[in-house]
Amino acid sequence: MKAVVFHGVGDIRLDSVPAPKIQQPTDAIVRITAAAICGTDLHAVRGTLTGMKPGRILGHEGVGTVQETGAAVTNFAAGDRVLLLSTVACGYCSYCRAGYYSQCDHANPNGPGTAFFGGPESAGGLDGMQAEFVRVPFANVGMIKLPEELDDAESILLSDIFPTGYFGADIAQIHPGHTVAVFGCGPVGQFAIASAFHFGAGRVIAVDTIPSRLEMARGQGAEVVDFNAADPVERIKELTGGIGTDRAIDAVGVDATAPHAGPRAGKDAAKVDERQDEVRKVAPETHPVHGNWVPGDSPSEVLEWGVAALAKAGEFAIIGVYPETAERFPIGKAMMKNLSLRMGNCPHRKYAPRLVEMVRAGIFQPKKILSQVEPLMNAIDAYRNFDERKPGWIKVELVPAA
Repeated sequence: MKAVVFHGVGDIRLDSVPAPKIQQPTDAIVRITAAAICGTDLHAVRGTLTGMKPGRILGHEGVGTVQETGAAVTNFAAGDRVLLLSTVACGYCSYCRAGYYSQCDHANPNGPGTAFFGGPESAGGLDGMQAEFVRVPFANVGMIKLPEELDDAESILLSDIFPTGYFGADIAQIHPGHTVAVFGCGPVGQFAIASAFHFGAGRVIAVDTIPSRLEMARGQGAEVVDFNAADPVERIKELTGGIGTDRAIDAVGVDATAPHAGPRAGKDAAKVDERQDEVRKVAPETHPVHGNWVPGDSPSEVLEWGVAALAKAGEFAIIGVYPETAERFPIGKAMMKNLSLRMGNCPHRKYAPRLVEMVRAGIFQPKKILSQVEPLMNAIDAYRNFDERKPGWIKVELVPAA
């Protein structure tokens, strides 16, 4: 089968690889009809998500048709059209039963952390979904039957990014009337904005610098701040009467970019060496190629902005991806403001079933976030365009059959 394969930092290829087979009674084999490229995939290629093994198939978002099930999978049959969840969970350990599916005790054979498709060995060493077929462990829990009303383009966004954005709004504990800052207007940030309004936010202030992303956020009703045109912290304070926001959501993560124009760039000019040292610690191996696969130049930027922009006793939800090599956080400033911090990897199984029904009912229309549909055969070019943040490239679906 054809698959997008990680060969090293800065080196991904479309290869022919063996199709997966059932390994455990709880497995299923699914023929992929839609996959997608996520920012987490870019972290791996840029080198800011360490521990990737050469030969690993990338991708953790998928929709497809069940081809075969193991003997222990009794709630699905061949031919079922299913949503594939990004994180893997057994469904029966104490964490799963408490709703912390992303902290499952049994899904990750390589450690205590989250198991997810197409990630490093520390995340389970599972081949991903940017392929024609995928093996799904604990398939009775990791798949959801899709209603006929939801097409692949709608459904693929429910595999990871919509649940993650919703998770961010949920753990931020947004109450009706709250003012919420969302840092990052990529796909997860867009869903965090939509979810914040769903939870009752009175105002959402969205921070980014890419015009097409800011325009999409504005289209959702968010007040937008371009961090290369204005100091984002100062602008948020101006918009909130000097108080700051009640809640903040980091939807960027480790590949954050520092301002390179505007008042904030001048203010932080002395931090260049400090930021470069931080990048080297977070991503000890990088291989930029012709402008692609360049790590963000300020890994902890959004963490600093979020703490600074929050009002006293505010809540900070961190859903952007940070590797274990990221160690910098303004803990003293957060403590002096009595901030509450909540973070982690989305427990997809907790949220995805209800989001499927909400999309089916027309409460959300996630397909608005999808900007490109590309055949799997064009995946490497699609990766390059998405990595460069080209105008309009917000979320990319990959179609194996195209």
